[in-house]
Amino acid sequence: MIVVRPMMREDVPEACAILNQIIEIGGTTAFEIPFSETLFIQSYLEGTDKVSCHVAVDSDGQVAGFQWLGTYENLPEDCADIATFTRRVRVLKGAGRALFHETEKMARAMGFKSVNATIRADNAQGLSYYDKMGFRDFSVDYGIPLRDGTPVNRISKRLDLS
Repeated sequence: MIVVRPMMREDVPEACAILNQIIEIGGTTAFEIPFSETLFIQSYLEGTDKVSCHVAVDSDGQVAGFQWLGTYENLPEDCADIATFTRRVRVLKGAGRALFHETEKMARAMGFKSVNATIRADNAQGLSYYDKMGFRDFSVDYGIPLRDGTPVNRISKRLDLS
């Protein structure tokens, strides 16, 4: 059984470890430098741009993933931004879908008309996930360089909530 609830401070070590493992594996997130727990709290739990952040918890009470919903200055006011991270070891099937169910309800309740997800073009798993959640291609930012200079396109997908 998957339990989805708002992230709490005590979830930060596990959630931060999930994000840092994804960064270490490489190829799926725009982030290339690991997060300290302090930076993680500022970015996902207490940031002024945060609308919500939920965790998916497995039957052992362990965080299996998290999903952040927030605002972004380059998006219209009625469009929220979303980011999803789930653990790669001991994958919890259905965690992403369960997280999105709660996040979508929150976005609608807050009056957003759409949700934006920006994904690296080489992140087939992330692109597929957002497609399954009903997002559609919206725009492409071409050749955004990684730290080593490698250009990678970023695909923005949108979900219409109206």
